[in-house]
Amino acid sequence: MPRLTAFCCALLLCGCTSLPGRDFPRTPSSPPAEPPNPALLQPFTASVGAHTAQSAFRVYAVGVDGLLLRLELIQAARSSLDLQYYIFHGDESGKLITEALRKAAARGVRVRILIDDGETVRGDEQLYALAGQANVQIRIFNPWHYRGHNGFMRGVEYLFGHSRLDFRMHNKLFIADRAIALVGGRNIGDEYFQVDPGWQFADDDVFTAGPAVQELAVSFEEFWQSQLAVPVQALLPAKDTDAAAAEALAQRVTVPQKADNAGVQYEEKLSANEPLASVLAGRSSLDWARAEVAADSPYKGKQIAEGATVSSLLFAPVAQAISDTRTELTMVTPYLVPSPDEMKLLEKLRADQRGVRILTTSLEAESSIAAQAGYMHYREPLLKSGVQLYEIRARPESQRGTGQPAKLSRYGHYSLHAKLLVFDRSGTYVGSMNFDERSRRLNTEVGVIIHSGEIAEQTLHRFDLMTQPENAYAVTLQEKVPGDAPALTWSTVESGKPVTLHHEPARSAWQKFEAHFLALFPIDREL
Repeated sequence: MPRLTAFCCALLLCGCTSLPGRDFPRTPSSPPAEPPNPALLQPFTASVGAHTAQSAFRVYAVGVDGLLLRLELIQAARSSLDLQYYIFHGDESGKLITEALRKAAARGVRVRILIDDGETVRGDEQLYALAGQANVQIRIFNPWHYRGHNGFMRGVEYLFGHSRLDFRMHNKLFIADRAIALVGGRNIGDEYFQVDPGWQFADDDVFTAGPAVQELAVSFEEFWQSQLAVPVQALLPAKDTDAAAAEALAQRVTVPQKADNAGVQYEEKLSANEPLASVLAGRSSLDWARAEVAADSPYKGKQIAEGATVSSLLFAPVAQAISDTRTELTMVTPYLVPSPDEMKLLEKLRADQRGVRILTTSLEAESSIAAQAGYMHYREPLLKSGVQLYEIRARPESQRGTGQPAKLSRYGHYSLHAKLLVFDRSGTYVGSMNFDERSRRLNTEVGVIIHSGEIAEQTLHRFDLMTQPENAYAVTLQEKVPGDAPALTWSTVESGKPVTLHHEPARSAWQKFEAHFLALFPIDREL
């Protein structure tokens, strides 16, 4: 208790609202020592000239492909690797990527890693040993003063530093040799690559080549150079980030047990350099299309506090694309807590007789009880406006479209993490932005709007697979008794038989109680 009291007093004295390490010298990034790997450039050189102002895209929905692509691009890089993530876990996948990054740096690749500090858990600090390796720089976005994992201590700091710590970098971006980028919704962690029986999150990566990569690199650079990006050496003891820590990391070899056991042909694909080899060889087709990079500023929180309008933020091009929709909008969002402006956009589409279909997370599949509590307020208004609403099940009965094999799906811990919007079957947004108030006001986000009918059709096909009755609940308003007010119902198919539920499916009565209790409080602006 005395240590806890002393810590709390120290927090108050140092000022929880101040940015730790803000005066620590930021070593400028040296230019890459080597040129990019021609193997990452040459396959697209001729096509870039033939497709003026267009970039190349391919969407990867299979979770393990996201892990393999990152490992293979790290291996292929010769010049630079820039990584920007909200979460970088120290689990099996995180360790595999960390070890690959160390090897890349050892052969002369410049490695820069920018990580948010909002949801770190014990073990994630394994990444920071990389900072002791030559050619590696790590920065932490808007860091906490307290570097441990005690929930009470983090809660104390959050209480006194809420105005600063509520602002988070939610971006997910990977750039190899400034030639190829991966952008989408995946963090670094076993659950995001769908190799963990504990949880599996459906998500997407967009493989990107061409001019859009340079625009994404500009966004990364803006965050990297911001005052909110603090060198990890300013926050941790020297022993955690020095050469000795890097040397200890060099001796570590992580065995991919989860990936091997998930039934995803991990070893076979990795040894064949797949799926990257097929893209570079032209066996996996890319779609060349005009695209817009939609990216927030690292100072978005300050901009909003000073009265910035939506036109200065990522949501502007997304809002414009929604408004321009003439026939139908299709959306996948794990968290659905729309801001007033977002509700007006959807209501306007329905008022103009344009179709709106949304897939989000059911209570039984949720990973954030607070977000689910916020979402509950919007179901009836959306349904009354004519929106078609679906909620993903925790145990899909069909694996098509889920991004994972049947071996993992049987565990019943499937959930949604993809953030997708399809406009009129001709354009698609893929990125890190949820359709919620947090993404709108409190998080920075990044994504791409791809003006491609082919990618739109692929995304719609996946939506149809994920919303088939075996995989999702169709949520509607129905009268239980003729003349009564319509009530929420959940329709699905279980073991081939249609089922209609008049109570919300949940993992337990306690989970349902938690969600409905939290829904009593005005917390939507935090979700």
